[in-house]
Amino acid sequence: MRSTTRLTRALAMAVSVGLVLAAAPAASAAPAPDSPAARRAVLMTYAADTWRSFAAMVDPDTGLVADSIGGDLDPADRSPYTSPTNIGAYLWSTVAARETGLISAAEARSRIARTLRTLAGLEIHEASGMYYNWYDPSTGQKLTTWPVDGGAVHPFLSSVDNGWLAIALTVVRDQVPQVATQADALLRRMDFGYYYNPAERQIRGGFWVDPPPGCAVAGNYRGGPDVHYTCHHYGAFNAEPRIASYLGIAAGQIPPEHYFGTVRTFAPEGCDWSWSEQRGVGEWRTYLGVRVFEGAYRYRGMQLVPTWGGSMFEALMVPLFVPEERWGPRSWAINHPTYVRAQIEHGLREAGYGYWGFSPSNNPAGGYREYGVDAIGMDAAGYTSDQQRTTVDAGYGECRPAQPAPTSYGDGVVTPHASFLALRYAEDQSLRNLANLRRDFDAYGPGGFYDAVDVGTGQVSRRYLSLDQGMVMAALGNVLAHDVLREPFSKGAMRQRVAPLMRMEQFSLPRRQNG
Repeated sequence: MRSTTRLTRALAMAVSVGLVLAAAPAASAAPAPDSPAARRAVLMTYAADTWRSFAAMVDPDTGLVADSIGGDLDPADRSPYTSPTNIGAYLWSTVAARETGLISAAEARSRIARTLRTLAGLEIHEASGMYYNWYDPSTGQKLTTWPVDGGAVHPFLSSVDNGWLAIALTVVRDQVPQVATQADALLRRMDFGYYYNPAERQIRGGFWVDPPPGCAVAGNYRGGPDVHYTCHHYGAFNAEPRIASYLGIAAGQIPPEHYFGTVRTFAPEGCDWSWSEQRGVGEWRTYLGVRVFEGAYRYRGMQLVPTWGGSMFEALMVPLFVPEERWGPRSWAINHPTYVRAQIEHGLREAGYGYWGFSPSNNPAGGYREYGVDAIGMDAAGYTSDQQRTTVDAGYGECRPAQPAPTSYGDGVVTPHASFLALRYAEDQSLRNLANLRRDFDAYGPGGFYDAVDVGTGQVSRRYLSLDQGMVMAALGNVLAHDVLREPFSKGAMRQRVAPLMRMEQFSLPRRQNG
C-alpha cells in the first residue's frame, strides 16, 4: 500500500547533512500575514526560492531532474538517479513557475520541450508504455546498478510513480500547446490497465519484466507475455496510489467499479483485521454493485477515513490536481480538512511539539524515513511522528486490548511540504506553522525550506528533494495562479468518468467535527 519508490529511497538515499542549533525554539507563535497582499508576497518568496532548487537540480542537457540536491544547491551534489515521479514534479513545477511569473513562457516551453525529447528516447516497457523506476539523469540510461553503492537494481515499473508522470504530462498537454502533441504521444502509450487485477478490483504496486529476487506473481492482465507483479495490491483507498486509479478509470483502461474496490477501513466484524490500527466504525453501502464498508477511525473528537500510514502526502497530494472535495461533497469535502485538523491536533496538543506536519521525508539524523500520525493510519506499526517511534495502540475490541496512551513523545520530525499540502484547507495555520519553522530553526536556505526539521534537537536535513519540492510548487502554483494545476483534471474524461463516482459516495463522517 506504499509507493515502491519511497521504500527504495528509504534504503538507498544518501545520508543527509544535519545542523544542530544551540538555542531552543521559541514558544510564541509567529503571526500569519494579515492582508492578502502580504500573504501573496510571502507565498511568492517561497515559490521563487523553491523554483531555484529545481533550476539547480535539472541536468541542462537531458532536462531530467535529479532526485535531490544538497542545501547549497551545488550542481556537483545532485543525486545520480531520478524517477518518473521526480521528472513529473519538475514538469508541473515548470508550468507553475511560468504561471506565477518566475520564468517566461519561452523559458518554460524550452525547458519542457527538452525534457519531453529525453522522455521520448528513454527505455520503457513497450507493451504498457510505462517507465522504469530509476534512470541516470545525466544520460537517461535505465539503472541496473545503484550509483551510490554499486548494488544491483532490478528494473521495476511502478503504478503510482508512473501515475505522477502521467499527471505531469496531462498538465503539459493542457497548459503548453506548443508541445501538446509530444506530451500526448507519451501519454497515449501508457496503459494503467496493465496493473489492474479484476479479481480483486485493485491495482498492483507494479511489475518487473524479469523475475526479481523475492516474492512476485507471474501473469499479464492484458493477455501478453508474462510480467512479474508485486505480491501486494494497493488496497487502502485514502492513499497516493489512487492517482493511478483515477487515470486508468478516466482513460477507460480500468472499470469504474475499481473506485469502490479498495478499503476505507477494514470491515469490523470478527478478528481477521485485528492487526490494523483500530476497529473502524461506519456502515455498509453498495455502489455499482460493489458492497463497501464505509469505515472511519475516531481520533480525539474527530472521525475520518484513514490513510495507510497517517502521513500528509498520502491524503493530500492527489487533490493538488484532482478537485476531490468539489466532486465529493459527502466524502472528500469533509475528510480532507478533518485530516489536516488531526495532524495539527497531534503536533500542537497530543504530542506537544509546538509544530505540525508529518509526512515521509529525509531524516535529519541521516537517511530517509516515513513520518506520520500513527493513530490516523491503518498500519498498526504506523508512521510515527518522532525519532523514538512512539506509537498508539487503541486496540481492536475484544480481539486486541487497548494499551495505555503515551504520556510523552520524543523528538518530533516536521517536514515543511506537509504545511503546503494543507494550505487549501487551513491557510492561516499553515502559514503560521511555516513562519514558526523559519523563525525558530535554520530551516530555510537558497532553495526554500529544507526537507525536514527535528523540532526536539533543532537538527535540520539540509537537502532538497524534487518530489517534496514539487508538492510545494504545485500547492503554490494553485494558490497563486487560480488552480492552474487542477484545471486539466476539472474537465474532460476525468470529470466525465471519475467525478460521478465521488458524487455518489457518502463517507461515515459527521459534517461538523470537533478538533
